[in-house]
Amino acid sequence: MSLALRLREFKEHERELQWEGTFEQYLGIVEQNPAVANTAHARVYDMIVSAGVEEVDGHKIYHFFENELFGLQIPLERLVEEYFHSAARRLDVRKRILLLMGPVSGGKSSLVTLLKRGLEAYSRTDRGAVYGIKGCPMHEEPLHLIPHKLRAEMEKELHVHIEGDLCPVCQLRLDEEFNGDILKMPVERVLFSEGRRVGIGTFSPSDPKSQDISELTGSIDFSTIAEYGSESDPRAFRFDGELNKANRGILEMQEMLKIDSKFLYHLLSLTQEGNFKAGRFALISADELVIAHTNETEYQTFISNKKNEALHSRMVVMPIPYTLRVSDEVRIYEKLVAQSDLRHVHVAPHGLRTAAIFSVLSRLKESTKADLLKKLKLYDGQSVEGNDIDVKELQSEHPLEGMSGIDPRYVINRISSALVRNESTCINALDILRSLKDGLDQHASISPADKEKLLNYIGAARQEYDEVVKKEVQKAFVYSYEESAQSLFNNYLDNVEAYCNKQKLKDPITDEEVDPDETLMRSIEEQIGVSDNAKTQFREEILIRMSSYARRGKVFSYDSHERLKEAIERKLFNDLKDVVKITTNAKTPDPDQLKRINQVHETLVEKHGYCHICANEVLKYVGSLLNR
Repeated sequence: MSLALRLREFKEHERELQWEGTFEQYLGIVEQNPAVANTAHARVYDMIVSAGVEEVDGHKIYHFFENELFGLQIPLERLVEEYFHSAARRLDVRKRILLLMGPVSGGKSSLVTLLKRGLEAYSRTDRGAVYGIKGCPMHEEPLHLIPHKLRAEMEKELHVHIEGDLCPVCQLRLDEEFNGDILKMPVERVLFSEGRRVGIGTFSPSDPKSQDISELTGSIDFSTIAEYGSESDPRAFRFDGELNKANRGILEMQEMLKIDSKFLYHLLSLTQEGNFKAGRFALISADELVIAHTNETEYQTFISNKKNEALHSRMVVMPIPYTLRVSDEVRIYEKLVAQSDLRHVHVAPHGLRTAAIFSVLSRLKESTKADLLKKLKLYDGQSVEGNDIDVKELQSEHPLEGMSGIDPRYVINRISSALVRNESTCINALDILRSLKDGLDQHASISPADKEKLLNYIGAARQEYDEVVKKEVQKAFVYSYEESAQSLFNNYLDNVEAYCNKQKLKDPITDEEVDPDETLMRSIEEQIGVSDNAKTQFREEILIRMSSYARRGKVFSYDSHERLKEAIERKLFNDLKDVVKITTNAKTPDPDQLKRINQVHETLVEKHGYCHICANEVLKYVGSLLNR
């Protein structure tokens, strides 16, 4: 489909969403679907839930945030359940400003942007349809037209709650244009749009001396005062402040704690009473979700000031920490790389993961139950041998863990720096670690003590990388010698079967009966830490697995048992270690060595995600590691 055709279809779809009618017709819509009269908080909650909710390990996962926010499942669950869900049920929490508090580049702005974009799209669905009085500068709820005396009866009949009064503009039009006949008042469907300032507003602080309250509440239109004769005439006032335009949706208060107090106290009335004061008019009703974000330092400064107590009591503070799971941190980097000009550059396997290990280590707090590296692996869902620590116990030690440390943007900036310096089409973990280390000298806010810690974390990340690439090259060599691996595997199985059945084996050379080769079996089992006491149980487990496969007519192959496969690979790699050393370090390899290294190189490229450049680099690096 051509781009022009897609644009035409989009425009046509927007036209199809348009609807105009009378208040009488709108009552019929509400009767059929009371959800169209939802409050802003209920609408946002419904938007999140409608995308799907899944329960995993006792926690709710909201699909609305998928592919955008990573590693924040628990904070997001708390946000949705404790704030949005409660507010949607009309509990008192809806009368509070939502304040997201966390470190820089932790996802606060992304979360708000996601809610705003989501609400724009949701208002264009049947389930999320919103209607407002046509011509109203605040696109207000048409049910405000119903007189207070009739509201209790209408609420029961329509199964809705009616809150708020007509804005000055709509009240004037009702009286003068329609002679008080509310049934004839025009109603239209409202499509939220931040760009058009419909249902979504953003307020950002500027110079306190020049910033005017009219940015929030609207201002007098001096060009029309002579025509209408009074500043209290609604036609002589511009209802174009952010509080007006964000009605029915979301108002984002950027850097709210930096805003002058005269602006903040308008928010007190808005959140607590559902109205605000503008010009020479009575209180104006507004229904909007006020969401702000700040960092921990500014928040602590704010609450320490006694003058802010009234506002502080009107806030619900939601901590948004950095992710503490390496796998989620990697997903953040992948997202940032995909959004940048770096997407054409090949990042070698384990490059982003190594950087993520460094970042997460910098965010973790010391524990008496496990060292930081074990803690990192446990948080990421990895098994740690000889450690039965409960992850929840670790998390309970430091409830606000993740509120400090290295931020994702720093890592992406350093990757960019490495690319510019190397002018390469491929970058590996060592390039990234080197750039991260160099960047510490340029970071003015890092103290000498912090720098020493961070250098240790870089060292720990490199050690983890060394272990991973050695194992990966090991697998590549084993794959290239798969016939040897299969032969060793079959030999081990023959000996295990004889051992468990208390039988003899035939020596292939002398044809004499001999005992199972204990030395061979132990040399393989020791590779994965099977103790002498546990060897019989392990061998019986293998025999049972073999029997199970045979009963089902399946072949028990080299990769049917993950731990045994790892043991065979390690054993074979150790046996081949000298060959690997010689092969990877030979300056002028002979034909046999060249054939072997080319096989391993192709295996790394085809099966492990390397390009030809980084495959060569990792082979040289592992060769140097083995020679140490």
